[in-house]
Amino acid sequence: MKAATTNFVFVRLVGGLGNQLFQYATARAVALRNGVPLILDARAYKPDSAFGYELGHFAIEACVGSAEELPPGRKQPLHYALWRKFGSSPKFVRERGLGFNRNVTALPAGVYLHGYFQTEKYFAEHSDAIRSELRIVEPPSEENRRWLAMIADVPSVSLHLRRGDYVSSAKGSQVHGGCTPVYYANAVEHVAAKLGCAPVLHVFSDDPAWARNNLTFPFETHYCAHNDGSRNYEDLRLMGACKHHIIANSTFSWWGAWLNPDPDKIVVAPRQWFADPRMHNPDIVPEGWVRIGD
Repeated sequence: MKAATTNFVFVRLVGGLGNQLFQYATARAVALRNGVPLILDARAYKPDSAFGYELGHFAIEACVGSAEELPPGRKQPLHYALWRKFGSSPKFVRERGLGFNRNVTALPAGVYLHGYFQTEKYFAEHSDAIRSELRIVEPPSEENRRWLAMIADVPSVSLHLRRGDYVSSAKGSQVHGGCTPVYYANAVEHVAAKLGCAPVLHVFSDDPAWARNNLTFPFETHYCAHNDGSRNYEDLRLMGACKHHIIANSTFSWWGAWLNPDPDKIVVAPRQWFADPRMHNPDIVPEGWVRIGD
């Protein structure tokens, strides 16, 4: 690597869209504090990967690094190991623990961030800029425009149900687990009481058929089923357009709520984020959001 890497911030992207957004926002905040560009390392995404690079749908201020711009990758095991242990350009910085680490906010340029960084505390001071950069650049389809208009005219509440690997994968079930219908019933009751009027629920899920068959509420409810996995960013745009939010223990719906800039929004999050009692992030839910159990 050339000494010029000290003039950049690098971040390793891994996981689905929600994780990529946390990694981008944290690294972008480090880059903004230092007045340098951000370079994304998307080498983890292969044609057969469970997830793919998805930040291209947004107005991000970063570029995907080429092999020449990035530090050694895993295909160069010796060089990779030497850089991880002794390299100084860029300096490898691994996330320590799941909660907020204040040292990350004081990092200089010339660093390579490796982790999930799942708390807004890493980028809250630059929230306006990051919300602007996370605008979706592609115009919505006709059906999504219809939904945006519908959401704007009512006391809209996004409700996200995550299933997928949370229920189909043994590891996903053990680490995360899904939120129960009781949680959603309690959350809807809380939002209705806070609003003082009947909310209009807009349900988003990677399994909309299951959601329709298993979640029923005493309020007007619309189930979003027209955006498939390849257009999950469209669901994110719709969720962010809602006035209030009920999220799952999912970074995807976390971002759906966070992208709504209204300081008076009501956001309900599950009290238990991880099913695995050994895992705990005390900083994942922002101050002002309400946590509710089953």
